[in-house]
Amino acid sequence: QVTLVDSGGGSVQAGGSLRLSCTASKSINCMGWWRQFPGGVREGVARIYSGGGRVFYADSVRGRFTISLDNAKNAVYLQMDSLKPEDSATYYCAAAQSHWGDDFCYGLLEAGVDYWGQGTQVTVSS
Repeated sequence: QVTLVDSGGGSVQAGGSLRLSCTASKSINCMGWWRQFPGGVREGVARIYSGGGRVFYADSVRGRFTISLDNAKNAVYLQMDSLKPEDSATYYCAAAQSHWGDDFCYGLLEAGVDYWGQGTQVTVSS
């Protein structure tokens, strides 16, 4: 069992930045972020594999968000720049154990996630 603790959300004006953090209770090789909008729709935002390789970004955030890992701390971070009001959502840290390398992590669907964080709210005002 792995526990994920995510943090770093808050309120910011459009164009601002926030950095989300998530720490896992033990090593797990595929970590990322999903977000859930007020209407209930959930979107995969970014994912990264601890062994390197392809990094997934949703089209809606590519070029503005950067995901990174600190393997020594079992932590994943999401640097969010140039934030827009449409980025407002609850952001959830997610993790899964990949036995198939970075391809699995890159293509991970919500149904394949093994562990979820408790969520952190991001609100971007115009």
